[in-house]
Amino acid sequence: MPAASVVTVSSITKRYAGHTAVRELSLTVPAGTIYGLLGPNGAGKTTTIRMIMDITVPDEGSVTLFDESGTGRDFSSRIGYLPEERGLYKKMKVLDLLVFLAETKGVTRSHAKREATQWLERLGLGDWTLKKVNDLSKGMQQKVQFISTVLHRPDLLILDEPFSGFDPVNTQLMKNEVVELANAGTTVLFSTHIMEQAEKLCSSVCIIARGEKVVDGQLADIKSNHGGRHVIVAVADGLQRVERVLSDRTLVQNSDNYGQYAELELVESADPQQLLQNLVQTGAQITRFEIAEPTLNKIFIDLVGAGAIRPEALGENAHA
Repeated sequence: MPAASVVTVSSITKRYAGHTAVRELSLTVPAGTIYGLLGPNGAGKTTTIRMIMDITVPDEGSVTLFDESGTGRDFSSRIGYLPEERGLYKKMKVLDLLVFLAETKGVTRSHAKREATQWLERLGLGDWTLKKVNDLSKGMQQKVQFISTVLHRPDLLILDEPFSGFDPVNTQLMKNEVVELANAGTTVLFSTHIMEQAEKLCSSVCIIARGEKVVDGQLADIKSNHGGRHVIVAVADGLQRVERVLSDRTLVQNSDNYGQYAELELVESADPQQLLQNLVQTGAQITRFEIAEPTLNKIFIDLVGAGAIRPEALGENAHA
């Protein structure tokens, strides 16, 4: 019977010389889900993952995996970890490298070779099996590292910015693989600052900023709690003719203008029908007026904002 939770983080804090990277963070990753650990660059996502993996020890708090005693190192054979900083033995042949890494996780050589060959074919690398890693493009190397992360069929898959550097076609391919692994029972902890990816993949999310939790829970509940006051407006000839209405702060609290359409957050007491009437009165051709569930990107911006990024973290990944 699967554990109720695969990862339980309890009030962990990590300090470095100049700042606190993570402060009293708690979260629970349910078994069999894709769980998003989200936040801007420098928010503390990678530091949190390193504490989960026992690469870094928290100054305070604790991490429990699979509802059992032990650390990330003790459960190495049950965990697949794809770090943001990629690294492979580039002078090794692709198949030899994958077999070697699988053996370190307890997979037999014959089984590792068979599984690695299947994965390479599946991800379009069948012709590169006997090539040295250094001969592959960056995107191909990323696929090889992904294969090395999942080859031993982990119970917990931790992905830190897994689609970074992929083109749209390969991003879609890799997303499909992650979903298929989750559907087969693998629990996925997915860390990213790209909300569109998280919204498509994750059933639960935790958003952190400045090392602290901002919101945590099932994505559907988070959207529901932030819904009811979001409207999408599109105008045939652009939004210039309705700018006066969109800037009316008695109706519109926030407006994200995308040129051809805008995503609005109404003030709490505003009537969407009054907004629609005001738009129609401008004479503009309204092509879309939708009372909508807010996107995760909109929720993220509303909750986090630009001020949540520590100045010292800009351009710095060491304690992200």
